[in-house]
Amino acid sequence: MRATLPLVLALLTVTGCSMIPDYETPDRPVPVTIGQDTDDAADPILPDWQHLFPDPHLRALVESALTNNRDLELALLDVAEARALYGIERSALAPEFNVNADGTRQRLPADLSGNGNSTISSQYSVGLGMAAYELDLFGRVRSLSESALQTYLGTEEAARSARITLISEVANAYLLLLADQQKLAISEETLKAQQASAELVQRRYRAGLSSELAVRQAEIALETARTNRASFRRQVALDRNALSVLIGGPVPEIPKTRVMEPAVALLSEVPESLSASVLTRRPDIRRAEHALRAANASIGAARAAFFPAITLTGSAGTASADLSGLFDGGSGAWSFSPGIRVPIFNAGRLEANLDVAEIRSEKAVIDYEKAIQTAFQEVADGLAARRYLRQQERAQAALVRASQRSLNLAEIRFDSGADDYLAVLDARRELLNARQALVEVKRQKLTNRITLYRALGGGEGATAES
Repeated sequence: MRATLPLVLALLTVTGCSMIPDYETPDRPVPVTIGQDTDDAADPILPDWQHLFPDPHLRALVESALTNNRDLELALLDVAEARALYGIERSALAPEFNVNADGTRQRLPADLSGNGNSTISSQYSVGLGMAAYELDLFGRVRSLSESALQTYLGTEEAARSARITLISEVANAYLLLLADQQKLAISEETLKAQQASAELVQRRYRAGLSSELAVRQAEIALETARTNRASFRRQVALDRNALSVLIGGPVPEIPKTRVMEPAVALLSEVPESLSASVLTRRPDIRRAEHALRAANASIGAARAAFFPAITLTGSAGTASADLSGLFDGGSGAWSFSPGIRVPIFNAGRLEANLDVAEIRSEKAVIDYEKAIQTAFQEVADGLAARRYLRQQERAQAALVRASQRSLNLAEIRFDSGADDYLAVLDARRELLNARQALVEVKRQKLTNRITLYRALGGGEGATAES
């Protein structure tokens, strides 16, 4: 035992070689700048979501979602599962020791004892045993451990991505609810105006100043306004239901805030030209790179499988035929069983495993490049949309003002008898559509800011665990 123990310890401390290929991050298959092509592409740091949203109602909704959303809970459980699996793989790097205590009593009949008499024998033992431990001479176990580590890190990034997406979805759902509430308020204002107009036309008809056709047109406009109001009431109810699912509970009463800046949302202005390096902050890009590293490590494990595998099994303790003599002098016992497994013939299984690992690594490279391209498009689309939404908002606001003037003129001409009531109806309908469209453009403008927040990987606090 004295001669064997140093040999065992020496073997346990052997540092094996690694078969993992050298890792190189693939080149980004996108232009070096996003947005306008300038020489001063920026690399901005966004604020965390608490500073992004000054609206206390929205912050409360996000906090509720981060606590109660079921999809986020599943993502966090995926992280915990991957962490545990990594612990299992990493444990294989160290030998496993167990304390074993055994006792056996056996009776042999006379015809089997060899001396013509039946015998009863006993054997007891206590020892420290080492299970079959693989010496990682060629890095197979370390490669599997590295692959599990990268998989675990990838699930962490996936959870961060789910968190950022959830924050964005809650903000967008909140903006949609506010916009539809504002549209509902506009439809109610229109309904009141149509009711007043219908009463006016009715009085003019009784006085012989209007035709029955004008009365019927006013009634049609009034019922149309009621229909629009019911439609927006339904949409507001659906918006609240969708928001309820996101936050994992009932939606509190939300004031009928107008969709205006900065009362509802505030996001630091992103420069018109960005460096493509900002994409590497996105959790989905980091997750794709961890997947690439995991696939790369799997190649090392597949390569190491071609080489011999050495395992060690041993135990040391005491043994005796009597339980009372288990710890007496001279009762020491030990065993040491090294083993080696050399692959000779496996019908091409090892080669096929290596081919699979290399193909998966190539697929991981493509997935990484595709993720970079998708991220580039999302940020570029957000920057382009921001520019044109500003123009659209200005034009739509001008259209509302022009429609309001047109309605005023139409009402004056109708009151003076210079025009029929159809002109008033057309002008009021155009004003209603213009006001609703302006609310929608403002919502899209704010939604675009949220989209840029998500597309750029969230703010400083977006990746913190809830």
